[in-house]
Amino acid sequence: MPSVAPFDIDDYCVAAAFLGDTPVFAAAGGLVHRLDGTGKASEAHDGLLCASLDADNARLICSGEDGRVTAIAADGTVEELASIGRKWIAQVAAGPRGAIGFAVGRTAYVRLPDGTLKEIAEERTVEGIAFAPKGLRVALARYNAVALHFAAAGGKPVELEWKGAHTGVTFSPDGRFVVSAMQENALHGWKLDAKGSDNRHMRMTGYPAKVKSLSWSAKGKWLASSGAPAAVVWPFSGKDGPMGKAPLELGTRGDAQVVAVACHPAEDVVAIGYSDGMVLAARLADKKEVLLRRPGKGPITSLAWSADGKRLAYGSEAGDCGVVDIAG
Repeated sequence: MPSVAPFDIDDYCVAAAFLGDTPVFAAAGGLVHRLDGTGKASEAHDGLLCASLDADNARLICSGEDGRVTAIAADGTVEELASIGRKWIAQVAAGPRGAIGFAVGRTAYVRLPDGTLKEIAEERTVEGIAFAPKGLRVALARYNAVALHFAAAGGKPVELEWKGAHTGVTFSPDGRFVVSAMQENALHGWKLDAKGSDNRHMRMTGYPAKVKSLSWSAKGKWLASSGAPAAVVWPFSGKDGPMGKAPLELGTRGDAQVVAVACHPAEDVVAIGYSDGMVLAARLADKKEVLLRRPGKGPITSLAWSADGKRLAYGSEAGDCGVVDIAG
């Protein structure tokens, strides 16, 4: 039976993560708490808005209401990576080789591995940002399109057009697909070719609520999503992704919505967080479920596996956070 180590931070948890073996919890007030026995926290921002884990699980990249982007290490060290004046930076993403991306209004910024800061102007407000798994290609979600830019080289972007507001974006681990979350309770996807897109659209609908959490399985064969009473998991193993295929529905509950998902780093298992604070793990092969945490004080806001897949960190709107040891 899994065991739970609770950790109350008395604030809205923006992100839970593991930096190496250390669980950390980024709070909306600006503190990043470490569950390492010291009880210490690092002051990262005056109002923290979003966070993204870098590719090596070594730093948590955070942005805030103070117009700054910071990196927090496992020992609590805070490094300022960028500062653009007193503006709310509500989008941030970590990329390959230490690159980071963030956005304010219609302007996206990419900090290259050598520290150079590139600006990218968009026609509409940038609502989501993601890096391709290799290279420095960045996807920017906005109204009516997702734009693909080569951050270092510049040049004309590839426009993946679809009418409506795109509020988030993600690349598949193999870089073959781009999927956006829509304002209208749906996902939209594109299959990419060498030039950017072969114009094959993938429409993933039927959600009763907006999709705010997405997670790819370890080998990229599945994409798990929130926004329904179950975790909706789309198949991407074929050459055309989920086109013509039905998704799996895992952890179905009639009395709560799925609000967070996180795929296991090695196995085809999904951690599922609900609007009442419950956390389950479900296996894709046979839909077998394991209860990891009973309902809590508030909706789950973030889930994160340790690199070895033996522990799961969770955070909530009410700040009742913790770590589940899967082995007990």
